[in-house]
Amino acid sequence: MIRTGRSLRNLLNSRKIIFSCKKLFSEATGINSNEKTTHFGFKTVKESDKVKEVYTVFENVANSYDRMNDAMSLGIHRIWKDILIQRLGPTHGSKLLDSAGGTGDITFRYIRYLKHVPNHQGLKSYVTVCDINKNMLEVGKTRAIKEGFTNEETIEIDWKECDAEKLSFDNDSYTAYTIAFGIRNVTHIDKVLSEAYRVLTPGGRFMCLEFSHVNNDALRWLYDKYSFQIIPVMGTLIAGEWQPYQYLVESIRKFPNQENFKEMIEKAGFRNVTYENLTCGIVAIHSGFKL
Repeated sequence: MIRTGRSLRNLLNSRKIIFSCKKLFSEATGINSNEKTTHFGFKTVKESDKVKEVYTVFENVANSYDRMNDAMSLGIHRIWKDILIQRLGPTHGSKLLDSAGGTGDITFRYIRYLKHVPNHQGLKSYVTVCDINKNMLEVGKTRAIKEGFTNEETIEIDWKECDAEKLSFDNDSYTAYTIAFGIRNVTHIDKVLSEAYRVLTPGGRFMCLEFSHVNNDALRWLYDKYSFQIIPVMGTLIAGEWQPYQYLVESIRKFPNQENFKEMIEKAGFRNVTYENLTCGIVAIHSGFKL
């Protein structure tokens, strides 16, 4: 009986200690143990807070976003985006949803590509630029006017402030869906993939360009050094912002590798899912069809 009583007291004390530790963790981090958490870079945050954190990041860097992309990638991001559109190979009469495409980089390439494709039947094409961040969309609209993309007779652009996890578009309404360097910033990747599948027409194509996992050991070492020691400094010098670019390099490391992301795309319902590594896997193009 004495041993049983001691064991019971020890068990109760252990539970009290565990409860106290959980309480201290909750108070220190601001995270309730009953709330779901996710990552914001290397930080653990409440799911409800990640959207606000990411929104603030892109709100702060919207005006310098394109300059920083050129500086960080030495201009190579332009080639990656060109290849994405080449692989998509859009045709006249298509309807593209460019998700998380606020500044218009993919949309403008889509338009330029179609301009070089004969349109003997005079078919009209459409592109919807969708982004959760109003500031990014404003940058894209300004660029569209400046670069002369607002007066296209056979290509119509629509700009929508919308969450990629909860799209406001009808089922089976787009022939193609692109998302470039946006999906790793969302809270629920599976919801974005599910929504992409929903809005695509049967036969429609999903294409994602995203930072991925380098497949060369020596290059990975150099890439990590450059990412963590140089990019945040560039952010400070060019954009006047350190934290958004520290988040950028951390978020890349938290994103699923090529094979795991491929499995997620397949789980969403897509078929003929493939990926193509660019620059030794620094980025990858993922493709899938709604069949």
